[in-house]
Amino acid sequence: MGDVVTAASEWWEQARIRLQPDAVPAGLGTWALVVLAIVVAVVLLPPLWRQARVLVTVVHELGHGLVGVLCGRRFTGLVLRGDMSGHAVTVGPVRGAGRVLSTWAGYPAPAVVGAASVQAADAGWAAPLLAVTALVLLVSLVRVRSWYTALVMVAVTAITGALWWWGSGHLQAALVLGTGTFLVVGAWRHLGAVLSRPSPSSDPSVLAQLTWLPRWGWIFSFAVALAGATWWAAGPLLELAGGVAG
Repeated sequence: MGDVVTAASEWWEQARIRLQPDAVPAGLGTWALVVLAIVVAVVLLPPLWRQARVLVTVVHELGHGLVGVLCGRRFTGLVLRGDMSGHAVTVGPVRGAGRVLSTWAGYPAPAVVGAASVQAADAGWAAPLLAVTALVLLVSLVRVRSWYTALVMVAVTAITGALWWWGSGHLQAALVLGTGTFLVVGAWRHLGAVLSRPSPSSDPSVLAQLTWLPRWGWIFSFAVALAGATWWAAGPLLELAGGVAG
């Protein structure tokens, strides 16, 4: 019993150390330029985007679920599909502010999370953010409703947890910076998709059915939220890149 307690104590001490923010790694500006080049390539090249966009979908759907919970609804299901689309199920009143807010949250979520990730990497908080992300993903596993969803979520959770526990400071900061940038850019591409392919089951169409504001008004609100998140993320990226150029 004593060995178990000792091992648990040692593990907790290691976890506590890994939860501490650290100094921004030297050379992160160079990584910022590399990250931007990779993100542009992934978003613009269809074969890469088709595979990578599942990360944007995961954050989109978890945005629905988290805001739904904060509004008093129950998050009961998460489904990802092979075409990289998905849906989240929250249970509660069919109308009202909670339903509207949880439905609205999907499209802004990747941009907001992405911008927060960029800020965290720039401030030395990559490791704590990875720990929180792994915990959120782990808790969300109980809500998966398909084998494909489980496969994706387990893989993303395992990679995030491993990066938090074993990754170096440089690797953590660079990947958090890159993932954050990808989520911001990917959020705009997701919004472009809903603009080009209107559907009665899309979030803006559902919001138009729930409220007096038409579909285009909700799309405009998404664009405003994405613009704000992009502005928030752009500061550290431009500063890092400028430091290298200077």
